[in-house]
Amino acid sequence: MGPLQAIIDPSPKLHFDSLEVHPDVFPIPEALKGNVTFWRRVFAEWHLNQVVLHDADYPSLVYEVVDLTGETAESLTSEQYDQIQQRREALEDRLTQLAATGADAADLSEVDRALRRKIIAIAGVAALAEAAARVRAQRGLRERFQRGLEISGRYNRAFRQVFREEGVPEDLAYLPHVESSFQNRARSSAGAAGMWQFTRSAGRLFMTVNRTIDQRMDPVVAARGAARYLRRAYEMLGDWPMAITSYNHGIRGMMRAKKQYGGDFNRIVRDYESRTFGFASRNFYAEFLAVRDIARNQEHYFPKDLDLQRPLKLDSIVLDRPIRSRELARYYAVKLTKLAALNPAWTRRAVRGFAPIPSGVTVWLPAGTLTQLAEEKPLVPPPSFVTVYHIVRANESLSTIARRYGLSTQTLRALNDLAPHNDLIRVGQKLRVRDTIEPAVAGGKDGGMIVHVVRKGDNPWVIASDYGIAVKDLLDANQLTRRSVIRPGQRLDIPVGR
Repeated sequence: MGPLQAIIDPSPKLHFDSLEVHPDVFPIPEALKGNVTFWRRVFAEWHLNQVVLHDADYPSLVYEVVDLTGETAESLTSEQYDQIQQRREALEDRLTQLAATGADAADLSEVDRALRRKIIAIAGVAALAEAAARVRAQRGLRERFQRGLEISGRYNRAFRQVFREEGVPEDLAYLPHVESSFQNRARSSAGAAGMWQFTRSAGRLFMTVNRTIDQRMDPVVAARGAARYLRRAYEMLGDWPMAITSYNHGIRGMMRAKKQYGGDFNRIVRDYESRTFGFASRNFYAEFLAVRDIARNQEHYFPKDLDLQRPLKLDSIVLDRPIRSRELARYYAVKLTKLAALNPAWTRRAVRGFAPIPSGVTVWLPAGTLTQLAEEKPLVPPPSFVTVYHIVRANESLSTIARRYGLSTQTLRALNDLAPHNDLIRVGQKLRVRDTIEPAVAGGKDGGMIVHVVRKGDNPWVIASDYGIAVKDLLDANQLTRRSVIRPGQRLDIPVGR
């Protein structure tokens, strides 16, 4: 399509009846109807090899659809950027000239008169003045959206169950189409990560996010976090348009907008001004309405070639105590690489065993694992690691401590996340030196034992501190009292299972 034809051709007439939105749940504000139409075309009509030049304040005012030259990839080539920039500058020049004519359109060409009528019909006569400054380029996303639809087949059922359990509308499960196109490795320039695009600070409010576990990367756990966030936003803001917009702009930001304009979402979208309330925030709810319609009517928008992934089907457990990844893999007879792939929330520290997976964390297992395990080991609970620590004493160095426990200095550094050439330690510092398996036992036995050989300078309080146990438990396990004397070479039982 040539540039002049694109300007003259009106936008296609799309009916909103197909949205089937209950007005009390996800209403379509009058000010956003054109925006919804525009985003529906972005996601379902325009391709990755097309870039749309349109008005940023009135997105349905589409000036031109540029077909990119060269091969299409996720990122544009420098030649394609130049192509878009040239077409954009030419359009901005035409709009500047159009604004300069003012109310007198008699001397305009028929093409320019048609363009002028189009701008006035959609945005009003006042929009002519600054139209050149509002030109924006938007790439088509049909292929990306189709891939997101296919991936969503894996998660849709699980997400809807989570949203039902959290008492919020199930259709909020479509939000990843807007946020990440269902790409779980998606990361934004603002630091948001995962399918649900939580920032680290926001993620910590609704899930576990630390150096060992980052549940923003677990789609199902993050979905629950998103459901809880949206429920809180709805309770504070009073309706779903504002609650959904807050997912992009923040609850506090939308509270300020509501304070200024009350519950008039039309005016918020049209008139609210804030340094951070830009194009993305103004259009976030419209994008949600558009993807919701497409996903609910995917057979209409994508009548063929959809290859939906099979629904997620996994076993899960919730850890009641910390345990390391290798021991979990060994106990459940699952290769560590496969277990790590099923648990994308595990960081490298967790996968490599540098830190235990903490209690309270959901662990995903291949479907049928628990049934098979119950048949093979009906009474045996999974084992866990007990971490042995060494408290640095005067005149000790990293190398002497490593030799004491039969480790290399490099291994000791790795166990404690020390820099490759950092040998600096301080008296009283707690260093991890060993992980001892706590045996899995059935019946009423209190737990397993490991043996500590007393060294020069040891006393019950130091030994108990090294192993992370109570002094009383150490004394009781060895029939000692607080007045007992221990000597180098003496063997003491360490009650790791209590």
